[in-house]
Amino acid sequence: MKIGCHVSTVKGYLGAAQRAAALGGTAFQYFPKNPRGLAIKRYDRADAARCAAYCRERGIVSIGHSPYPANLAAQDEEQIVRTAASLRNDLEIVEACGSLGTVVHFGVYKGDDLLAGYRSIIRMLDLVLEGWDGKARLLVENQAGDHARMGTTFEELAQIRQLARYPDQIGYCLDTCHLFASGVWDGSPGGEWLRRARDSGVLTELSAVHFNDSIFESGARRDRHAALGEGQIGAEGLRAILAVPEIAAAPLVLETPQPGVHTHAAQLNRLQGWLAGDS
Repeated sequence: MKIGCHVSTVKGYLGAAQRAAALGGTAFQYFPKNPRGLAIKRYDRADAARCAAYCRERGIVSIGHSPYPANLAAQDEEQIVRTAASLRNDLEIVEACGSLGTVVHFGVYKGDDLLAGYRSIIRMLDLVLEGWDGKARLLVENQAGDHARMGTTFEELAQIRQLARYPDQIGYCLDTCHLFASGVWDGSPGGEWLRRARDSGVLTELSAVHFNDSIFESGARRDRHAALGEGQIGAEGLRAILAVPEIAAAPLVLETPQPGVHTHAAQLNRLQGWLAGDS
């Protein structure tokens, strides 16, 4: 299993890969550019190539995470154009870094006509992926429901991919905290959520997992990550989800808090212990 955490690119893309390896990770996530804006980045191609080579030689896998303002359900035409260009830029960067793809949240639409919101998301996906011939994919992430209920169900994730023009270039990132906070999963092993995840085809196209505990209870619709085993999901729930073969086959990335004893290194050690069968 490939495991790791989100790392900084303050020392470049190669530096991010080296930091991930120093923590004992075999996977990592990074921001291709400033996560707070949609500006196009003119990136260092040589640095990206060195990152790709380093990861390839060491069997490390990586994913990017697109900027937070990238709303797939944007309604304003100028914002649509800016978002599409930004996401295409992200794809180009993560492709150069040898990454699996770039994660983007499902989209936030607060209007009354949800179908209009879904159509906007599909249009955005088509705009971004038109003419794209790289291996990196857009990885649509499930949402916690804190901004809007849209994007919390497996059926929604599956439908936008099926209706998009370029479904093969779209995958999924499953966030365990979001899955729990949305109320889709209550922390128990197996059950209805897993059947729906498989029947919808989402697990078949799963490219990455954000492996996070949750500060708040199932159904609270509040997206606040907790250190592994220290939140409402707890060690038992997280260990149960590790037993799902499709999840175990995807790279697991921690986006958890790391103050004091709960450093990413410590949490990765704990995860490795769980994988080895420790209590």
